[in-house]
Amino acid sequence: MLQDFFPYRLAVTSAAFSRLLVDVYQRRFGLGRDEWRLLYLLANVEAETSLDLGRNTSLDKVQVSRAADRLLRKGLIERRTPELDRRLWLYSCTPKGRAMFNEVHTLVDQRSEAVLQRMTREDRTALERGLTALRQATESVAAGL
Repeated sequence: MLQDFFPYRLAVTSAAFSRLLVDVYQRRFGLGRDEWRLLYLLANVEAETSLDLGRNTSLDKVQVSRAADRLLRKGLIERRTPELDRRLWLYSCTPKGRAMFNEVHTLVDQRSEAVLQRMTREDRTALERGLTALRQATESVAAGL
């Protein structure tokens, strides 16, 4: 049955959890999922190239470009051409972007914690261990392909 198929269960659970967070950053702050991912990365670094943003968010070049353009129009990030490689863009957070990130991040953490609080400590520990193991196994298989 589909409900017993592990990839399906993982995708459904991930989507349900994500919808709870989207409620915070999209409905309350007008940020799309891709915008939130870029803002999250840029708020935690001095600057990042367009290439690194794609690598660190699992977004493709087009998704990075479109999300960055929306964040630029909102005044949340800025963009410049790096001296060493003029083929790339170098993005950084504006003060307005950092302020919004801090506000959104606090609320997203609260929502996330509200879900995790409904789990036992043992289940939370097992989930963390399982996610780490699943990621490592996935990377190992992908490296062998």
